[in-house]
Amino acid sequence: MHAEKRMAPRTNQPKRKAHRPPGGVRRRPGGRPGPRPAAAPTLPGLDEDILLRLLGDQPAPLSQAEIVKHLALPPRYQKMLATLLTSLCRQGLLTRTPGAHYRLAPGGGLVTGTLSVHPKGFGFVTPMDAPPGQKIGKDFFVSPRDLASAMHNDRVLVRLTQGGRGDRREARVVAVLARAAALLVGIYTATSRTYGMVTPEDDRYPFTIRVARAEAQDGEAVVVAISDFSTGGRELPGHIVEVLGDPADLLVQTEMTIRSMGLPHRFSAEVAAEVAGLDPAITMEPGRVDLRAVPHVTIDGETARDFDDAVAIEEKKGGWRLYVSIADVGHYVRPGTALDQEAYQRGTSVYFPNKVVPMLPERLSNDLCSLVPGQDRLAFTAIIDFDRKGVRQDMRFTKSVINSRHRLTYTKVKAMVADRDATLLATYADVASDLTRMAALAGQLEKRRLARGSIGFEIPEAAIVIDDQGHIAAVRRLERNLAHKLIEEFMLAANEAVAEALATRQTPTLYRIHEEPDALKVEEFATFTASLGLRLPKGEHDPAWFGKVLAMVAGTPREYLISNLLLRAMQRARYSPDNAGHFGLAAEYYTHFTSPIRRYPDLVVHRVLARQLAPAGKGGRGRQPALDLAAAGLFLSDRERKAMEAEREVVDKLKSRFMAEHLGETFEGIISGVAGFGLFVELLDTFISGAVAMTDLTDDYYQLDEKHHRLIGQRGNRVFQLGDLVRVKVASVDLRRRRINFVPV
Repeated sequence: MHAEKRMAPRTNQPKRKAHRPPGGVRRRPGGRPGPRPAAAPTLPGLDEDILLRLLGDQPAPLSQAEIVKHLALPPRYQKMLATLLTSLCRQGLLTRTPGAHYRLAPGGGLVTGTLSVHPKGFGFVTPMDAPPGQKIGKDFFVSPRDLASAMHNDRVLVRLTQGGRGDRREARVVAVLARAAALLVGIYTATSRTYGMVTPEDDRYPFTIRVARAEAQDGEAVVVAISDFSTGGRELPGHIVEVLGDPADLLVQTEMTIRSMGLPHRFSAEVAAEVAGLDPAITMEPGRVDLRAVPHVTIDGETARDFDDAVAIEEKKGGWRLYVSIADVGHYVRPGTALDQEAYQRGTSVYFPNKVVPMLPERLSNDLCSLVPGQDRLAFTAIIDFDRKGVRQDMRFTKSVINSRHRLTYTKVKAMVADRDATLLATYADVASDLTRMAALAGQLEKRRLARGSIGFEIPEAAIVIDDQGHIAAVRRLERNLAHKLIEEFMLAANEAVAEALATRQTPTLYRIHEEPDALKVEEFATFTASLGLRLPKGEHDPAWFGKVLAMVAGTPREYLISNLLLRAMQRARYSPDNAGHFGLAAEYYTHFTSPIRRYPDLVVHRVLARQLAPAGKGGRGRQPALDLAAAGLFLSDRERKAMEAEREVVDKLKSRFMAEHLGETFEGIISGVAGFGLFVELLDTFISGAVAMTDLTDDYYQLDEKHHRLIGQRGNRVFQLGDLVRVKVASVDLRRRRINFVPV
């Protein structure tokens, strides 16, 4: 598309090499190299902080000889080192093991944690371990003078200090154990003939980076590498490694988020070579079943390009046989290849309104693995029999070859099944009756799922519509119809069936688990919703209870508010080899099997299931996965979280830009939060959030009633209550901070 070509970022370096960790600095052709690890000192200013930093970054205790080697100490420093080690042990900061090795003392007032920096310069450290007698949950305050060279999101070693107001715990950064970002995204400003400054986009980095005057134009977005962190001042040295372009371009805004989040976004030459060498031939190897005669269809959105699931149904005596056929990604992506390692590092595809960062190269995601109509494709099929009430009677799994009949959309399926559109029914006459059967089965599956207590989450979402010129055409409510529910129920059924089959066979795999919510958070949710005047159902706070609460507000303006409050009370679903069930679905067994094109955990499950299906002695049955499932579960859960954060950030950016074009206009919203400084308002239909400052409530003097979540006017008795509808006008928009300010009408 022309707009994409116009907005494509310019780069001053070759593509990222395979397996380079996200955020790694690349060399500019003809330029100087990026930052290197600091060389070990030859004449060190040997002090306790140097030792504490070294020992805090080691997985195991070190002997004195090993410390000497790490620090490259000359012989004359060894006596000084021995004295310092003894002193630190006496102070309780270090522990000496029976084998004369040294490590940080568990009670030495030293804590490892992650630093969060506030735009005003101070920070908080969230501890990874707790000092004796203290809970791990409470953060430590770090004043600006005690940050040293630490930056936002760095992993740091801190020493607890005396003082602090009230019960506030304070700390001083002793060492930076791991840098969160070697690269930052910011806006370039030329300051002289030879130099310029880059201001980080994220204001939690309260400094600028001084760079040589580059090819960038004033005001352009750039990626910059910091050359020296040691100064810890307001101006750090660095150099530009990539020019992204005009930040007014929406695609450039997306590219800025991709870089700042450290999302892998280029495939290496090695990966490209592997993909080019893949054999597209469809072969019927042993164990693969020919299902091309089964009339599969794909059902997706209008703009979908990768089709990783197809469904079919057959009428059986007393019920139905459901086919859920998933792209056989594992046939092409083999363990240990560069392609597999790249997919693992990405973990998931990332979907933005104007761009997709895929987990797999396009030849796989949009071609070889995509279940396009009229083409033979390799698949992994779950065949599940149900009775007329949606009770599962039997299930089996097989590698297969399918040939999808049609590429259907949610809109078309709804028009045929619900609206009985005569033209569409005639066009798709060969599968029209199957769609009716699918709708009947999906209805029974949903009914049974809700009856067992599954929470009926249907949180309204906003769709951001980007036109061909790359501009925001509209922000509107994303419509869901029976076709969305149909596919959702079939995918849930397949995922549950696979999880139960693997659990029954005690096969190690990755489950998708969702643990019970924290009791305190549930009580807070109950108190919060009760303050809205809802008569909450009695009984235990099991999934069915939450479902009843959601049913009370379904279809009302409060639905979005209550659904989001409920989500905050819930724990985050994650991947784990230890099955803990899925609270939200009220499912004993659950995994992810149905989207291997865009989720690596699904590929893991495919491989595990394939080994189970392999005949004994054919390299499958009984073998343990080579992958460390516990480590993979943690890593892939983190990649999912990172992708969601990136998607949310871009959506917030685009919403802010959309509202900036509607300054002075009036909208209807719902009060989603009440605080001492004012109100939070969520606009209906667009689900755009903004704030009303207390200083803008000029018609009266308002006081906060914290218990009942409301502001009360002292003269006119006007009340702003959580959950109330309110009309607001767009007063201002801060694009950098993505903050929208309203005033009441």
